[in-house]
Amino acid sequence: MSADQYELTNSNGMRVQVLGYGGIIQSVEVPDRDGVLANVALGFADVQGYVDHPGPYFGAIIGRFGNRIAKGQFTLDGVTYSVPLNNGPNSLHGGLSGFDRQIWKCREVEGGFALSHVSPDGDQGYPGELSVTVTYTLTGDNALRIDYEAVTDAPTVVNLTNHSYFNLAGAGSGDVYGHLMQIHADGFLPVDAGLIPTGEIASVDGTAMDFREPIAIGARIRSDEEQLLLGGGYDHNWVLRGAGLREVARVVEPVHGRTLTVLTTEPGVQFYSGNFLTGTFAGAGGAAYRQGDGFALETQHFPDSPNHPAFPSTTLLPGSTYTSTTIYHFATTNE
Repeated sequence: MSADQYELTNSNGMRVQVLGYGGIIQSVEVPDRDGVLANVALGFADVQGYVDHPGPYFGAIIGRFGNRIAKGQFTLDGVTYSVPLNNGPNSLHGGLSGFDRQIWKCREVEGGFALSHVSPDGDQGYPGELSVTVTYTLTGDNALRIDYEAVTDAPTVVNLTNHSYFNLAGAGSGDVYGHLMQIHADGFLPVDAGLIPTGEIASVDGTAMDFREPIAIGARIRSDEEQLLLGGGYDHNWVLRGAGLREVARVVEPVHGRTLTVLTTEPGVQFYSGNFLTGTFAGAGGAAYRQGDGFALETQHFPDSPNHPAFPSTTLLPGSTYTSTTIYHFATTNE
């Protein structure tokens, strides 16, 4: 398969490559504290790699519904809808043919590109025709901004995100367990054996989920806490403090000094520590990606929200516009 590739650059030498296939962020080249550039986003050298290995969702736009929906079912306005089961007994990341596998149309906008896709009524079982635009822009201070917008012609549910995996030492350089992670959240969503939220919002206090102060990703990842055993590591949604566009997470790679600060308008972030990378395929640099070789910070509404009325709503109605913004800001530090 072939698909167009688009490139964003700035005067600092930062370069971001995006594919029309899946709206995938294929690579993100940023300097370290000594000015040495490296690609910090896991991915493949060509489109065929993403087609052959869709499961990791490297760099892709995720929709219609990011994360899991229990038993592939939800009820909206008294009607029960069924969506594909592609993660054991549950639906994950939009189903068998989600937004990550579509060819997106592209047009240039100031500072970047706007990708658009129309998902027809009934696509993967979801109601309503959904028109989506995802805009990537790059600033002069090394911030990659993602703006999401969607409208529908019938009541539906929407939860869009991006599934980039990062390794600030360079993609393919080894695991990320030495990266220092900080998440501005006092609570998280415990999950069951299928990684579906139980509905509880639990305090991070006294648990391996406490990232209120910077701590190495690997410091507690092999803890015998039930939640880490269920996920094979971190694969949970944190309930973020505040509202509006604000800083929600910061990651520091101490050896090379690269940092990543995440800002979002979303109420949650799924921190995933690459637990299901199996080492059975190689990325763009030729190195096999193994467990823990990248991390994802997927800004989003909560998993399985349509089945939890107490969670922030993911319902979108005709006449309303879904909007969301996330910024990945790269910098360096001498910490």
